[in-house]
Amino acid sequence: MHTALSGTRPPMGLLKQMEQVVEEYESALIAKVTGNDPVELCDDLRRECDDHAIVCNQHRVLVPNEYTVELAPEVHDELAARGGQVGQRLTDVLAQHAAKRDYEWAGPLTVHITAADVPNGRYRVTSTASTHIPAGALTSRTT
Repeated sequence: MHTALSGTRPPMGLLKQMEQVVEEYESALIAKVTGNDPVELCDDLRRECDDHAIVCNQHRVLVPNEYTVELAPEVHDELAARGGQVGQRLTDVLAQHAAKRDYEWAGPLTVHITAADVPNGRYRVTSTASTHIPAGALTSRTT
């Protein structure tokens, strides 16, 4: 005899579908407002990383670890209202890129999404190398 399971939790497949719809909406929104495919934004992030790589020796290539993606205010506001995880997705793209090229980060990798008046009305990508300094490193010790 077959019995149906009852409960208030939706099936996992449904949750996965809902997550996929939200991701597709975010990608479409970025594409619509920036006038670009989201792939272009990812390519620009990778290019920013590559263009600022510093070869320290044959086994060590250091790259910036802090990236800022400035979006037109209306795009930024729309993404924020949707509770998107765009920054994390872009961070993942950069992490994968660096792993493929054996890059070393100058410190912890972060991608910040901010609102700004960008000259082209789309977006701007910038980067900087910022080392992580532990909180206790700046305090003086007495022995």
